[in-house]
Amino acid sequence: MATLAFEAVEKRYGPVQVLHRVDLEVADGEFIVLVGPSGCGKSTLLRCIAGLEDISTGELRIDGRRVNEAAPKDRDVAMVFQSYALYPHMTVRENMGFALKLRGAPDIDRQVDEAASMLGLGQLLGRYPRELSGGQRQRVAMGRAIVRRPKVFLFDEPLSNLDAALRTQVRVELKKLHAQLRTTTVYVTHDQTEALTLADRIVVLNHGVVQQVGTPDELYHEPKNRFVAGFIGSPAMNFLEKLAEQVVGVRPEAVQLGAGPHVATVEVVERLGFESHVHLRLGDEPLVARVEGPVPSGEVRVDFARSYRFDRATGARV
Repeated sequence: MATLAFEAVEKRYGPVQVLHRVDLEVADGEFIVLVGPSGCGKSTLLRCIAGLEDISTGELRIDGRRVNEAAPKDRDVAMVFQSYALYPHMTVRENMGFALKLRGAPDIDRQVDEAASMLGLGQLLGRYPRELSGGQRQRVAMGRAIVRRPKVFLFDEPLSNLDAALRTQVRVELKKLHAQLRTTTVYVTHDQTEALTLADRIVVLNHGVVQQVGTPDELYHEPKNRFVAGFIGSPAMNFLEKLAEQVVGVRPEAVQLGAGPHVATVEVVERLGFESHVHLRLGDEPLVARVEGPVPSGEVRVDFARSYRFDRATGARV
């Protein structure tokens, strides 16, 4: 296991700056998730850790050692990609043990068997990637990283190719695996549900700038600005522009129906079994409420029980 430290890290491609002064410390054994919209710089930051991209300015340290110029093979990190990147002509056992074989490591079969047991792959070691499901292939890719016992695991959107049910299953397996191994992990995703369920802390990026770093609860309940407030949470936070001098933000579960001074019209109801998402129209502004139990129709009164205020110009919370 290892610590990670970023000091004023920046990345430029010619005149285009992709990362802007990233300062971040990752504790030994911590599970950090990088989130943000496409093009925000999260995968670039991950590739800088791996040594697949050079850092333009600043310092990156792994376990206190500066690694800016270190080759990827000398950083003791293991990366799991979105595309699995398995060798099609090798069995599961051969794929998982290939890196160890290149290093001339002893007891390769024992190490592969241990990793396969953790991931429920013991019965699949003799199969080829074409004989596996998407979820099984991703677990093989994870197993290939595990057998190396690296200081740091890097995951680049590893679940995005899986269907919804498999994503949930593999996400749970990842959480259990981290609890067992306690290896320092940096995980990139655009899915904020993954971020909220997996992370010890979340790093929210936008246009290469770190917007906020905190626990899932901190980001959800105490967002520092409008971007974080709108990005974290599903359904997204409602933003009402016309009720005050500042932008008013309110979570869907904090919109109380049947009480309050504001009259809204029910437009659409999405019934999700244990709850419903009620799409409202309050004057000219859309509004979503998350409710349990009976769903109203027609006009309803709305009370914003718990709201936030954001500066119109800067987006900062006030």
